[in-house]
Amino acid sequence: MYRKESGGWLKHYDFILLDMICLQVAFVLAYAFSGYGWNPYGTLLYRNTAIFLELADVVVIFSFDTLKNVLKRGRYRDFVITVQHSVIVGAITILYLFLIQEGQEYSRLSFILMIFLYIGLTYLVREFRKAILKKEMEEGKDCSLMIITTKDIAENVVRNMQEHNYARYMIHGVAVIDSDMIGQEICGVPVVANEESAPMYICQEWIDEVLVVTSGLDSYPQELLDQLMETGVTVHLTLAKVDNVPGKKQLVERVGNYTVLTTSMNYASTRALLMKRLMDIAAGIVGCILTGIIFVFVAPAIYIASPGPIFFSQERVGKNGKKFKMYKFRSMYMDAEERKAELMAQNKLGDAKMFKMDFDPRVIGNKILPDGSHKTGIGDFIRRTSLDEFPQFFNVLKGDMSIVGTRPPLISETNLYELHHRARLAIKPGITGMWQVSGRSDITDFEEVVRLDKEYINNWNLGLDIKILFKTVLIVFKKEGSM
Repeated sequence: MYRKESGGWLKHYDFILLDMICLQVAFVLAYAFSGYGWNPYGTLLYRNTAIFLELADVVVIFSFDTLKNVLKRGRYRDFVITVQHSVIVGAITILYLFLIQEGQEYSRLSFILMIFLYIGLTYLVREFRKAILKKEMEEGKDCSLMIITTKDIAENVVRNMQEHNYARYMIHGVAVIDSDMIGQEICGVPVVANEESAPMYICQEWIDEVLVVTSGLDSYPQELLDQLMETGVTVHLTLAKVDNVPGKKQLVERVGNYTVLTTSMNYASTRALLMKRLMDIAAGIVGCILTGIIFVFVAPAIYIASPGPIFFSQERVGKNGKKFKMYKFRSMYMDAEERKAELMAQNKLGDAKMFKMDFDPRVIGNKILPDGSHKTGIGDFIRRTSLDEFPQFFNVLKGDMSIVGTRPPLISETNLYELHHRARLAIKPGITGMWQVSGRSDITDFEEVVRLDKEYINNWNLGLDIKILFKTVLIVFKKEGSM
């Protein structure tokens, strides 16, 4: 879903965080080497300067784009940019000390040592981090790419991507659309599909992105492209023979040694994705603390009503089909999964792609009394107040989930997905989302859930996330008020 500017999915926030840590280490070491001890934060001037240094560092990173193409840069070029970055941070800090009229109180030796130490530390750490990322690229731990091409140029395309794989793609396989070559290999990469089977293969194997490069003067196979767009996968087309795709976000970038037009459901800048991740980290930390507090009160109630584990973990499907364990406070009896099949006929959403009941007897404390009335207990309480969701903040902190996104489905549910259903998994799943705040109790059509999820993906921005969060809080308080 989210296409970053300038070179794929490189996680700039890793480098930003490492850069900020290096700056503080250099700050402390410089203070110590100047003979003042190991605690510069004990002095108000140095403590305030330490905070300002971090702000200046982030401002320089974004204003001068000093992390642009960081993985592609050679060592010499990286060193030059690191020196430039450090000098600019130092100059801004000198201006700050001058304006507050306390520069004469700051040790010049400590300041100069800090700049030199910062240059050395951040350069070495960046190179070390780049080496790790490149190793991950070779081991295929980042983004899976499928190449769709024609027989006559297949070898050249695969070799080109292997030699210019700056975006750290794992080349998952090749689809040759004008010949039946399934089972063969091209430069060590297996041919896994043809034109007919490529869309379904991409869904089954959860490919992240697709590069389409064909030869000749013929246009791209439009029916195949339409099917790929329907799945929500990000598609890269070489600029020759490209037509506009209405309703999709498009941008020009580099993939391997090709200049391509990238088409995806939405586009987000590095800054926007960084802000979303920082928001998730902050919320994840707060949420985990609150989870610990809630545990003290709900754990005894859960165990008394239904002896067994307090937490419930279940394998779910996340972004682009990546599986993870999602955590919740257990709100159902221990045999809930076994009883699901017998209750499927009462599923409000009509089929097995998603399950929801008005009154679920598997929930701890739920009983249907002889007179037909309903009795509820701790399970219903923590579900209605959304307290059972709090352990998911750990998933958010880990990076499996986001605060706002789509709901993560079960593996058994995704096995029933059609091509267009896959689009709802083009982003990280969330604790809350568009369909949850759009009257989820009244939605009984899975296609409507998919429509709302795709609407969220197509229109995503930070403002929309904040709006959904406010709506979620209002809904929770409204439910509590009606209890």
